[in-house]
Amino acid sequence: MGWLSGWRRRALVVAVAVLVAAGGWYAWRGGGEAAPEYRPVQVTRGDIDVTVLSAGVVQPRNRLEIKPPIPGRVEQVLVQEGQAVARGTVLAWMSSTERAALLDAARGKGPEEVKRWEELYRATPILAPIDGTLILRNVEPGQSFTSNDAVFVMSDRLIVTAQVDETDIGQVRLKQAAQIELDAYPEQFIAGHVAQIAYDAKTINNVTTYPVDVLPAQVPAFMRSGMTANVRFRVETRKGVLLVPSDALRSRDGQVFVLRAPARAGDTPVEQPVTTGHTEGKRTEIVSGVSEGETLLATSLKTGNGANRGSSPFMPGRRR
Repeated sequence: MGWLSGWRRRALVVAVAVLVAAGGWYAWRGGGEAAPEYRPVQVTRGDIDVTVLSAGVVQPRNRLEIKPPIPGRVEQVLVQEGQAVARGTVLAWMSSTERAALLDAARGKGPEEVKRWEELYRATPILAPIDGTLILRNVEPGQSFTSNDAVFVMSDRLIVTAQVDETDIGQVRLKQAAQIELDAYPEQFIAGHVAQIAYDAKTINNVTTYPVDVLPAQVPAFMRSGMTANVRFRVETRKGVLLVPSDALRSRDGQVFVLRAPARAGDTPVEQPVTTGHTEGKRTEIVSGVSEGETLLATSLKTGNGANRGSSPFMPGRRR
């Protein structure tokens, strides 16, 4: 009766699968909502920095391509990428096409003939036209080029061009202090200030932004052209205002509220509407609705799958 035992095994597998599915459905329906968890937080008085955050890219303030005066061949390169050079510094020595041909022919007759022609027909220098940093070297000794080839690229200094949303551009002004954080070095903060605000906007995917050039106070050695960065513009410092952790705030139907701690254990927390001011991400200013020293409850309502529900609209990464 081997066929019967095989049928029984298949029936057992099907029954187990049905039980597992039923148990999963029951757990999802019964355990989908978990009781809220509270932690007490205090309404404090302190200072808050009001900032505007935007993304940007490191690039040269003035990018200058250096092209040779005549076509020819590079004989000697004297600089490396990243090197700071002064105006008038010899970057390389080159031979014109005619001089290169004469030297090649002289090499077949010996070193004395080469030396004679080198003295009679001097090499041409390629000079740095500005004070700055060499950010690109496109030639090596022995390489030929035309007068249209950019053999070197220089920059007077690196800046960060940030794209500021049109809703925030009114809070950005010239000489305003700013803080730069490179994505490649997230723990390195670079102080700077606003050097230029564009008059012409850019619109990408229906989002209008204005390019703002931020000049670092000192360009660190690890900063490279093309790096992405976050720029935080300091608008003002609000002193002596009421502050609460941003995760203590909740929003529903356009109203922001907090949860007051109950007077007795076991009582339900009371919702208190509040008026908010500025936020720095982790903390938010409260204009009215609560008092200093008051105890509030920050909630973290989790579902069965661990997802966070009812999170604060004031937390970093969320827009108000």
